Amino acid sequence: MSSFQKPHSAARPAAFGLTDLGLIATAMIWGAHYSVLKVGLQTLHPFTFSAIRLVSAFIILIVLAASLRNRPWPSRKDMVALMALGLIGNGLYQLLFMEGMTTTRAGIAALIIAASPAWVAIIGRLMGRERVSSRAWTGIALQLTGVACVVLSSNMLAEHGSALVGTLLICGGGILWSLYSVLLQPYTGRVHPLHLSAITLSGGALLMLIIASRDLVHLDFRTLGVPAWSALAYSSIGAMVIAYLLFYRGIRVLGPTRTAVYGNLQPIVAIFVAWLLVNEAPSAWQWVGTLLITGGLLMSRTATVNATEPAPPGLAVDEPTPNAITREARTV
Repeated sequence: MSSFQKPHSAARPAAFGLTDLGLIATAMIWGAHYSVLKVGLQTLHPFTFSAIRLVSAFIILIVLAASLRNRPWPSRKDMVALMALGLIGNGLYQLLFMEGMTTTRAGIAALIIAASPAWVAIIGRLMGRERVSSRAWTGIALQLTGVACVVLSSNMLAEHGSALVGTLLICGGGILWSLYSVLLQPYTGRVHPLHLSAITLSGGALLMLIIASRDLVHLDFRTLGVPAWSALAYSSIGAMVIAYLLFYRGIRVLGPTRTAVYGNLQPIVAIFVAWLLVNEAPSAWQWVGTLLITGGLLMSRTATVNATEPAPPGLAVDEPTPNAITREARTV
């Protein structure tokens, strides 16, 4: 863990304060983001929406990263590698996630992404990055069982096969994001989070720009209504900039483990916001999945993990959920 990520040492945990409130706000921003995406996708094609928000967030992050005058940028070799990883975590992941969101309920998508730590642990184990205890594996099993319940609920709620296909696309995106998180670990200890965010985001933004270029050229931005502009602003500035700054502060002040606990609020917030904003009443299977995934996350985050290398927090573009299984490998 590098100096800018190391939490302050103390004999006793810090009292509840502004940092904790910021992490609660982060969980609420990321939890509500799924429903905001549904609103934005009513007007814009998913790839067009994603390209605009990724480019907007990249511009903001690159300006913030450039302001870190006392923090050197990574080497050219690392920058190329990070851009390539961005194609996976912020590019291919976005393709599957955004396409899946067109037919998948917001609450279902949030629950599936919340279980990404299970895939991170499995991939990390297969790659020899870490070894987890039996308690952690029990937590992983609970999370995957919860995902199965959520997928089942999407199939039961669907009038045709598109909802199930969308759910499976979200699952595939979650696995891609988990692979990205594991591959990103070696860089998180030596690259500043703002530099890491900007560089990896550039790879995904470039890919989405290429894919959505034809639609962007013919898009008349004057025809976009207030809901579409509001969704874009919330998604790019709120979910991808403000929330991450609050999240990084939590890591620095409270440490990864205490910060990770607030991630459990995200799927719960997502379900209630989807219920209120886009009229998606949760099914019984969704509640069962919520309990299993949340219980599995809590069990895994209190389990013993033997990592072969330090792994401070990774960077999720879409409310990637903090992951204590890998010492915080994130989101949407």
